[in-house]
Amino acid sequence: MTFRFSFGPWNIHEGSDPFGAPVRSSYSFQQKLAVYRELGFEGVQFHDDDVVPDIDGKSHAEVVKEAAAMRRMLDEHGLVAEILAPRLWDNSKGIDGGYTSNNAQERAYAIDRSKQTIDIAREMGTDRLVLWLAREGTYIREAKNPAASVHYLIDAINQMLEYDPAIRILIEPKPNEPMDHAYIPTIGHALSLAYSTIDPNRVGGLIESAHCILAGLDPSDEMGYALALNKLWSVHLNDQNGLKYDQDKAFGSDNLRRAFNQVRVLVDNDYGKNGEFIGLDVKVMRTQPQEISFKHLENSKKTFLRLADKVRTYDREKERAFVEARDYEGLDAYVLDHLMGESRR
Repeated sequence: MTFRFSFGPWNIHEGSDPFGAPVRSSYSFQQKLAVYRELGFEGVQFHDDDVVPDIDGKSHAEVVKEAAAMRRMLDEHGLVAEILAPRLWDNSKGIDGGYTSNNAQERAYAIDRSKQTIDIAREMGTDRLVLWLAREGTYIREAKNPAASVHYLIDAINQMLEYDPAIRILIEPKPNEPMDHAYIPTIGHALSLAYSTIDPNRVGGLIESAHCILAGLDPSDEMGYALALNKLWSVHLNDQNGLKYDQDKAFGSDNLRRAFNQVRVLVDNDYGKNGEFIGLDVKVMRTQPQEISFKHLENSKKTFLRLADKVRTYDREKERAFVEARDYEGLDAYVLDHLMGESRR
C-alpha cells in the first residue's frame, strides 16, 4: 500500500513555549509549503485562520476569496488540503468553551464560525472538518452542566451537518489540557456522540497518539475500536512520555513497541484504502537550530515506513503458534527480537 502523509504548518515553529521565548526565526507560509514535497508529504492540515488570517475581522466574501487563493497556492505546490478545523479556542468568545459555553451568544458564534470553516473547506477541496474540542469542558465541575453540554455538542454538530450535506465531521478527542477535564476524552465518547447525531454516517473520529496516552489508554486499541466501526478517518501520530502535558514527540521516539502496534493495526485493517492520510502532529525540539528544524517530520515519517516493513515481515504463523500454546512470554520475546532485528543469545 502507498501511504499519504500530512502535517500542519504549526509543526514548523519558532520554539516558544509557556516558559521561554522563540529560539528560531519564522518561516514564511510559502517556505513551509516548499518543505512538504521535499520531505514526501502530500496533505496539509489547516485551521481556518491558517487559511484566512484575522478571519473574524473579514467579510464572508473576503474569507471565500482568500480560501480560493490558498487553494491555488496548494495546486502550484502539488499539495492538497486534508482537513479544516475551526480554531475557536484562541478567540475571546471561546474562553469558556465554544459549543458548550454557558453564554448562548458565544455558542452561536462557535456554530457560525464552524459553518464558515465548512465554506473554507469546500473552497479548499476537502470534505473533512475536524473538531478538536479544546475548551469544551470545565476547570471546576460545578461551572457547567455536563448533560446539557453534551446536548449542546450534538446540536452544534447537527447544525453543521444540515448546513452542508457533503461535509464529514471528525471528532478529535483529548482528555485534558487546556481544560482540567474535557467532555469528549476518548474515541468511545466521540463515537457515541457521533451516533447521537442526525447523520451518524458523516461523523467519525481522528485519533492522536499522545491524546490516548494522556487518557491512560493505548493508541492502537483506540484505533482498533474506531477501525472496527469504520470510523477512523484520520490519525495524528506522535509520541508521549507518560501522563504529562501534551508533548507531541516524534513518532516512535519514546516507545517504539507502542508505535509498532499503531502501525500494525493501521496496516492490518487497510487504513488508507479510502484515501485517509497518515497525519503527523509533532513538535520540533526547542534546541534545534533553524537550518535543521524539519528533522522531527522526516524522522517520524521514516519511522512509520520502517515499522510498516516490520509489520509486513512479522511472522504471523509464529505468532499463531505462541497464541495457541498460550505462551505469551514466548510471543513477547519474539516481538522484541523482531523489532531489534536480532535473535537473543
